[in-house]
Amino acid sequence: MKIIGLPYKINQDVISPDFIKGVLKETHLFKDVVLASKPCVIKASPKSDMAVVWVDIWDSQSGSLAKNIINHRFNIGRFIATIKGTNMNPGVPQCKNCWKWGHSTLSCHSHISRCAKCYGAHITKHHREKAWCCMENKKANCLATKEGEPCPHIFKCMNCKGDHQADSYSCPYWHNRFNCEWHSRKQQELFRK
Repeated sequence: MKIIGLPYKINQDVISPDFIKGVLKETHLFKDVVLASKPCVIKASPKSDMAVVWVDIWDSQSGSLAKNIINHRFNIGRFIATIKGTNMNPGVPQCKNCWKWGHSTLSCHSHISRCAKCYGAHITKHHREKAWCCMENKKANCLATKEGEPCPHIFKCMNCKGDHQADSYSCPYWHNRFNCEWHSRKQQELFRK
């Protein structure tokens, strides 16, 4: 669900997910509601001073908790926030087959699965057994990574080229997973290259 009608900044500070969590705990509408993840705060539009807060809650299959709070309002200071229903996942999907953003695993056109760590032609679960960086290479005088130890190598994200694996929470693509416009711009930049 999403919450609209809130300012993007309060006292010159961008409202944080922790601030929103605190406000929701104090709101009678969320008395019996458990958040499934941290709220995501984004600007309503690039030039707007208002925010959209995406909230994911634990609910039954029938969605009884959500039905009880959707279209209700509550106050935050002088602002009146409105809770709206949304699709189950309003964010941009990341494929778990090729690790690119913008399509789901079911609609992936890649014929081979890729590793999120090294982008090798193997699934991430088999990284230690299949990846060149963790296997022993006697010609290069390189020992295998010891059993039970994490892979010590630095990876390049295939999306942003940062020093992390493709499914990392530190990736700018992940931080913008609810921002479709940002992902569209990045896609256009790739096509121009």
